[in-house]
Amino acid sequence: MSEGKRPRLPGTVKALAAVSLFTDASSEMIYPLLPAFLTATLGVGAAWVGIIEGAADAVASLLKLASGWWSDRVPRRKPLVVAGYSIAAVLRPFIGVAGAAWQVLAIRVGDRVGKGIRGAPRDAMIADAVPASDRGRAFGVQRAADHAGAFIGPLIAFVLLQWVGVTVRQVFLLAAIPGAIAVAVAVWGVKEDGRRGTVDGRRAPAAVAAVPSGVPLAAPLGASFWRYLAVLVLFTLGNSTDAFLLLRASQLGVSAAMIPLLWAALHVVKSATSIPAGAWSDRVGRRTMIAAGWLWYALVYLGFAAATSTWHAWALFIAYGLFFGLTEAVERALVADLVPSDRRGLAFGWYNGVIGAAVLPASVVFGLLWDWRGSSFAFTVGAACAALASIGLVLVRPASARPTATR
Repeated sequence: MSEGKRPRLPGTVKALAAVSLFTDASSEMIYPLLPAFLTATLGVGAAWVGIIEGAADAVASLLKLASGWWSDRVPRRKPLVVAGYSIAAVLRPFIGVAGAAWQVLAIRVGDRVGKGIRGAPRDAMIADAVPASDRGRAFGVQRAADHAGAFIGPLIAFVLLQWVGVTVRQVFLLAAIPGAIAVAVAVWGVKEDGRRGTVDGRRAPAAVAAVPSGVPLAAPLGASFWRYLAVLVLFTLGNSTDAFLLLRASQLGVSAAMIPLLWAALHVVKSATSIPAGAWSDRVGRRTMIAAGWLWYALVYLGFAAATSTWHAWALFIAYGLFFGLTEAVERALVADLVPSDRRGLAFGWYNGVIGAAVLPASVVFGLLWDWRGSSFAFTVGAACAALASIGLVLVRPASARPTATR
């Protein structure tokens, strides 16, 4: 097949991308407003922001280990995906009635429980649906749709706040609408007719056709996979919640009303770069792309440490979006490259679970460093971790890091 005529992506990938779009539209109506809501309305400090977001992300990531493992044991992954999106859609808007930080913590953790249930099975469904030579592109489409939703959500929040005149709490409650649409698409739009026998209505490869009699959590995944996860942990220790970037933007003079637009601009870059970067990794190799993205992250964090003006915040947020384009889809594609097809759910579970084990201390420590020595010091520490991780990734040479393209 010529380079100019790559096969169309299956309907499973497109439907899951649509679900991601509506889910992130709902989530991102809330997320960029949450740090200011916590600090200004509820009166808590930066450490509380780190605790809430770190705990929420950790719960989501650790649950992905269990859900990914379970999705390898059952005939269909879709029920887990639908359940996860439904839980999050129901709980998320209740932040609009929260009156204390601990209530926000409970709601955010519940929201992320839904994410934890759905994440690994969804990624495994995408990997099941396409050949290795198209995995980067498939994950790029999903990440691009996700970020498109994350662009739409803040714009909706901005319009509601500036032009309609609703309150921040009412914005949170209205986030229920796109969340409900996402669940509807997951239920009626995502097709999985017997995953082990067919994928997207076609006969699945033999490696996917039989349900494992039992895949333990410690099933062999290969030394290359575990080396990859070890380097990911180092990077994650410097990759705290993005809520701190929003706090830094407020420090630099970005008004509360403009924060949703700043967040939307970030996601425009994320969405625009995810597909080309993912497709490029199908040709040039995953490690090179990820290492470049992590080094770029380190430079951006150093920029946040040194920034002094409002326009610096806008420029840095736009630059930060390129990091996601270079790494998000590619990291997931590399996971699928490194493990057998009948253990992809488990592998994506470990991938997210290990990151989750590191993201909570990373966010809590970042918040404590911020309160102790200031934001510049905290961002510098994060940049150092990312730079070290990029070097470690270059030194690790997994046997299957680069997929073989099919012609």
